Amino acid sequence: MDTSETNSTEKLKNNAKGTFEGIQIFLSELLDIRHDTDKEETVETIKKEISFKGHNAWILIFSVFVASIGLNVSSTAVVIGAMLISPLMGPIVGVGLSVAINDVDTLKRSLVNLGVMIGLSILTAYLYFLLSPLTKLTPELEARTYPTILDVLIAIFGGLALIVAKTKKGTIASVIFGVAIATALMPPLCTAGYGLAVGNFEYFGGAFYLFTINSIFIALSAFVVSKLLGFPLVKYANSKRRKRIAQIATAIAVIVMIPSTLLFWKLLQQEIFSSNVDNFITENIVYEDSYLFRYDSNYDNKTITVYLGGEAVPEPVINTWQTKLLNDKDFKDVSLEIRQTKDDTEFSSTNYVTLSEMFSKNLETLEARETKIKTLENQINNLTTGDIPFEELIKEIKINYEDLSSISFSNTLVSNFQEIDTIPVFTVSWNRNVSRQLKNTNNEKIKNWLEFKLNKSNIEIREQND
Repeated sequence: MDTSETNSTEKLKNNAKGTFEGIQIFLSELLDIRHDTDKEETVETIKKEISFKGHNAWILIFSVFVASIGLNVSSTAVVIGAMLISPLMGPIVGVGLSVAINDVDTLKRSLVNLGVMIGLSILTAYLYFLLSPLTKLTPELEARTYPTILDVLIAIFGGLALIVAKTKKGTIASVIFGVAIATALMPPLCTAGYGLAVGNFEYFGGAFYLFTINSIFIALSAFVVSKLLGFPLVKYANSKRRKRIAQIATAIAVIVMIPSTLLFWKLLQQEIFSSNVDNFITENIVYEDSYLFRYDSNYDNKTITVYLGGEAVPEPVINTWQTKLLNDKDFKDVSLEIRQTKDDTEFSSTNYVTLSEMFSKNLETLEARETKIKTLENQINNLTTGDIPFEELIKEIKINYEDLSSISFSNTLVSNFQEIDTIPVFTVSWNRNVSRQLKNTNNEKIKNWLEFKLNKSNIEIREQND
């Protein structure tokens, strides 16, 4: 290899190295938040937001009332408004930060205020639903009675966005408001109060479980970001106390993280199981003269229960479905139960929501049919008049030709056995006192005018036979 080739190769290597280093610098500057983080101000701000006294307590009470009303009437907009004004994040973020920096005093204060916040919120919601004449379980309330994997993911990423926004110099308020809406801490507490008011402890337990999950993962996000950004640990003069507090903080972090990880994994498996059940039912549970009324699945018991209406499905067909389920790798040790009835009332009492869903589907079908009918009507009209503004044309023609007694229009299909063409045909009828020569002259004028007006060259004018 000569000297010029060697220099060229070295130059390419240097250029590639420079480009790679440039990309690294760009990405580092793009994603690095350390240089714009005010650690001392962040800690002070979070500590100030922990307390639930005076103004914060009243704001919390009023926001609980607003959220409860929104859930009661199933108004998403009202619920969102309540989440915007509720000061719920302070103690939860305080727990995560205090564990990260080994601040046991802030941890105690955060836990106490978190307990006060929870108790005050549930009590307020309980009193509202106890006195409210509307006690029906609305869709907004029902949606907060059980957690899903999506709730966990929202809490994780919402919590990360919240703590990152708080650490920035000049806190980003819009992000904090957005996280308050996304993580939805207020509605589960109100739903827990509803469960107590109506005496349904299943609703209470599910709603409080959802709130607990959201709180844990928000606090966990605050803990992780604080550690990654290197927030300074609280210093204690007594070395033994410092060591003991560090051990306590570590133990709390482990106690929270391990169950949280297991919980996340379980909810993820439940979500995957439900999705697989939906796909299996859609693809396999089909039989002529019968219809799917509803189906339930239970991840813990590994069961799928299908409710069918209409004509009974033969046993061999059911056995085929069960065999397919057994051979499906996604449903190991899962059993399939088929329940059939010709009378839907046997099932309706067990799941009124399904009837509502069926009504909604039927309504959608009717609306789709109405839309199709209107489309066909428009197509028929287009076949009749095409793009001819017949009503406007006849008004102008009548003004210019008073002796014209009637006019009609139609599209005529003409073929020379090689191709088909559509010809607009106007049929006119004149008064009897009009001479033949004048009729022919007027017919030609009308034809020329229509061709100019409609920008068409194949218009025909025909006279109606008397």
